Formats: sequence, C-alpha cells, structure tokens
Amino acid sequence: MKTRRYLVLSTLLAGVILLAGNTAAQKLLAGARIDFTDGRLYTLSRATRTTLAEISEPVDLTFAYARRTGQAYPAVQAHAARVRELLATYESQSGGRIRVREIDPSPFSEAEDEALAAGISAIEASGNDPLYFGVIGRSAVDDVRILPFLAPEQELTLEYDLTRMIARLNHPEPPRVGVLSALPGMSAPDPAGGYILLQDLARSFELETVADDFSALPDDLDVLLVAHPAPLTSRQEWLIDQYLLRGGRAVFLVDPAAKTAVTGDVFGAGNELARSGLGRLGRAWGVELSPDALADAAYALPVPVETARGLVEELAHPLFVGIPAGSMNREDPITADLMRVVNFGAPGALIPDSPPDGVTLTPLIMSGPSPSFIDAGSAARNMQPADVLRAYRSLPAPQALAMRVSGRLVSAFPGGAPGADAPGDTVAAEHIRAGERSAEIIIIADADFIADEFYIAEGGGAVADNGALVLNAVDALAGGGELSRLRSRAPALRSMTRIDNMRSEAEEQYFRQQAELETRLTAAQTRLAELQDTGAGDGFFAGDPEAELSDEERVELASLRADILDLRGRLRDTERDYRRAIDRLEVSLKAINIWGGPVLVALAGVFVWRRQKRPRRAAL
Repeated sequence: MKTRRYLVLSTLLAGVILLAGNTAAQKLLAGARIDFTDGRLYTLSRATRTTLAEISEPVDLTFAYARRTGQAYPAVQAHAARVRELLATYESQSGGRIRVREIDPSPFSEAEDEALAAGISAIEASGNDPLYFGVIGRSAVDDVRILPFLAPEQELTLEYDLTRMIARLNHPEPPRVGVLSALPGMSAPDPAGGYILLQDLARSFELETVADDFSALPDDLDVLLVAHPAPLTSRQEWLIDQYLLRGGRAVFLVDPAAKTAVTGDVFGAGNELARSGLGRLGRAWGVELSPDALADAAYALPVPVETARGLVEELAHPLFVGIPAGSMNREDPITADLMRVVNFGAPGALIPDSPPDGVTLTPLIMSGPSPSFIDAGSAARNMQPADVLRAYRSLPAPQALAMRVSGRLVSAFPGGAPGADAPGDTVAAEHIRAGERSAEIIIIADADFIADEFYIAEGGGAVADNGALVLNAVDALAGGGELSRLRSRAPALRSMTRIDNMRSEAEEQYFRQQAELETRLTAAQTRLAELQDTGAGDGFFAGDPEAELSDEERVELASLRADILDLRGRLRDTERDYRRAIDRLEVSLKAINIWGGPVLVALAGVFVWRRQKRPRRAAL
C-alpha cells in the first residue's frame, strides 16, 4: 500500500473511531463528571441526592427562559446558564425520575401561554418584550409548583429552591409553622408586606399567624416560631409549655433591647426599650436571658455614625456585632454549613441556670472572647461607639448568643394549669407534668437581626446568614434538616478577593484623607474670609484688601493662600490615587489574558524549531 493512501485511510479510520467513541461516551458517561470548582458547584449535595432517590413518581421540570430578552442582561444570562447546567445534573443523576425541558416564551407563542398559565412572572424589560425566567414543576398527579422568577441575586439558594420544590411535589403537604410575634415585620397580614424572612418562610412552609391575645394554639403545628412576642400571660405560657411537652418544636427569638420592635428604625434615637424574655419557661429549661445587652469589641461591625464635627463616618460599633462562622457550632446541622457572618444588634446572652436532669443545653453561636454587658435601656437608645467603650467591662469568657435545648422537659407549672384569661377560655387538653418525648427548642438572644437592614443589601441579595440561620432552625425542627444545609452553598460567581481588598483599603484611605483635607480646607477658607473682610474695610483703603492688615496678619494671609492651594492639589492627587493600584492590576490582567496565550504558543514554536534545527548526532 502506498504511503499516501495509507495516511488517508488511517486518518479516516481515526476520525470514525473518534466519532464513535464520543457518541458512546455521551450515552455511557452522561451522568459522569469531575468537579474542579472551589465551591463544588456541579456536585449535588447529599440532601438533593436523597430527595431524588425518594421520588416515587416522575417529576417534570420546565425551564421557562426568554433567551432574546435575557441576552440584554449579562447577570441574567450567566444565571440562566447556571440554572440550565444544574437542571441537567438533576436529570442525569435522578435515574429517570426527573425529566427536564426548556421553553422560550417569545411573545404570542404557545410557550408564553404555558408560562403565564403556570404563573411564571412576566418582568418588564428595557425593550418591548417581557422577561420570563422561572421553573415549572409538575408531578405525576398534576400537582404544580413554580419558581416564578429566578433572581440572580438569589443564586445562593438555587439548589435549595429546586430541591424544595421537588420534595413538595413528592410530598405535597408542607410543614405548618405558627408565628407569634410583636415585630411589625413578622406580624404583617400579608408576608409580602413584612420582612424578607417572613416572605422566605411563606415560600417554604404553611404559615399560621398566632394573635397576641391567643387563648389556644393552632392544631397540628410542626414548629412554633416565637419572635419577640408581646408580654405573655400565665395562661399563654402554660399553653406553650403544654405544646412542647406533647412533642412540639419551637424557635424563640428574645431580646433585652429590641431597637426595631417599635419603629423598625435600627439607628433611630426615639425607640423605646422593648424587652422580651423566656419567663418561667426558661427557668424550667435551665436557661435565662441576660437582663443587659451584650457588646463585643472583637466582632464589632462598622456602622455610619455622626461625629462631633458633623461628618458621618463608618466606625466599629460594639453593640452591632458580626459573628463569623468560626464562632458557630460546626457539628449542629443548623449552623454547621453557615459560611458567612450573622449580624446582631444589641443582643442578649443566654446563661445556663441549672438545667434539670435529662436536659442538654448546646451552644450554637458564641460571642468573642471578652464581651461586655451594657445596660439594656442605654443600648436600646442610639449610643455612640465611644459611649459603649467607656461603659465596657470585659467579661472573662465568651457568651452564648444562640442555644439548642433538647431532652425530656418538666412542666413550668408544677401546680397545674393557671386560671383562664377570659371567662370563655377552656382547657384544650389535660395538664401533663413531664414531656411525652424529647423536646427540641432553639433560642436566639436577639430579635433585631431578622430585620432586612441587618443582612439584605440594596439590590435584594443577602450579605449575611441571618435569614439562613432562622430558616435552618425551622427546617431542622420541622424534619428537613438535610435540606437546610443547601442554603449555604457557595455562589457560582466568585468575587475577586484581591481587588475587593485593594478597593476597600483604597476607599478607607481615600475617605480618611479626604475628610481630613476637607476639614483643614474649610477651616483655612473660613479664616481667609475673616482676614479679607478685615483688610477690605470701608474707608480710604477700601480698594486694597491688605491695606488695613498688620504685618502678622499679612503673613498669615499669604500662608493661608499657599495652604489652600496645597490642600486643593493634595485633594486632586488623592482622587487620582484612589484607583491607581486597581487600574495597574487591571492593565496587568488584560496583558496576561490578551498576550499570555500567543506568547506561550510562540515560545513553544521557537523551542520546537530550535530542536529541529539542532544537528543530529552521527550514529555510532
């Protein structure tokens, strides 16, 4: 066989083998992948795999995405790719239990009719066509659940939302959660008018509002969420006591100085002191809420504070603390997978107080090593950081900000049920003195931390794990502990840490220098105006601005003018230097990205060429 014919045939045969191998690999290795991403973005969690394995009937997921409209928004387009890849992973690893299809709801199409009929939101876009971006889930018995709009800023909870929807399609009845709260954002009649946390709870659970004057708790509650309630009567405490002894689960958010309880204004000076506590229930469990608020200089958050000079500066405020993940219990499922800080505002401390036999108190979140108690009345007002530091008296050990109470409880009412609050109240059930089974109670010593301004950015995304902490607690007590782990998955879009750090340092230096220079400039200009007014006078020398000044004042005037010119120049230099380091890094990255590949290829070519040109040694 001639050499040329051999090369042609071998090339064709290699192409056929490559094509057949790719086709076979697509069929045989459809669900196989190696995930090299830092956050394991393409690896389904154990909770998701368990949910997929428990599906009894196939579930159909329809991804509705208006491609043409979405192309105008890079964040939406990137998030759509992430959703598409995640849905493909669900389908490939479900063993045929999940069936995925994608529709493009273009205007006046059948796909648009399907999306609108299911309830997918039509979001107004910059053009004439609306943006559709959601998921429709259908079970074998035609039960329908939707994710109406997949906001890119909610990417952290994407896997949780999808897995929760699939779990609800497999088990249609969601857990029932009773909400007892005096906070305006948690007692809104419509969750859409309350806190973001209330809206998130409504998405995952069936909420039942418990009125402040309740005379009985709703039937069949899976979890009772008590978030800074109004003062409870003995009868109401007894109802909660009996609910817990009969196997009920509860989450308590209590606060010695809830700044948001009255006006909802975190930094408002007009807030009255609003305290909630555990009362005789806590004494029966062996835990007390501290009467004072807790300040923590180690984890103090920067907050805007008006200084004596009238400027607003970002200063570390020990009453506003951000507890990092390292100070949380990494073994309890409620806090084990939280990755970001939890921000608290003038929290209290949970103090163990001789828990009864069989009851275990497990700290979930701890303060820094040397916190300090601050008078609750003062903490509820708008204390300045300097005032807090003057009253700071370091404690010898960290304090618990969140705690789990578990075990068989005894009644807080050993003498039996108290009298009815009203003549019409009746005893719902016989009084029991000891728990029928082990209780599970989560206590968090703050109520302000669930307010939107503590963890929700202006764009609507969460910047801290405040909401995830409460949702995890409710989920875990309702029986969905594994699902709660999904709320803290790593984001697909990772921030550029080095640039973020450089920008933060540059901003801090810039604003500090700018404030200092502007203060000096204002003082110099004020003094200059005084001297010029004095020099101008109103007599014979009115046309000469320096004629009526003494020699010392003339020297001072010249010096002030020189200082003002110098300060103005330094301000301009500071503004130019603000982004200089970031711009240099940007230029370097562009050079590497644009020229790095061609330069490496060129060097490799030169290396191969030199190897070929090197004279071969004569064979021995």
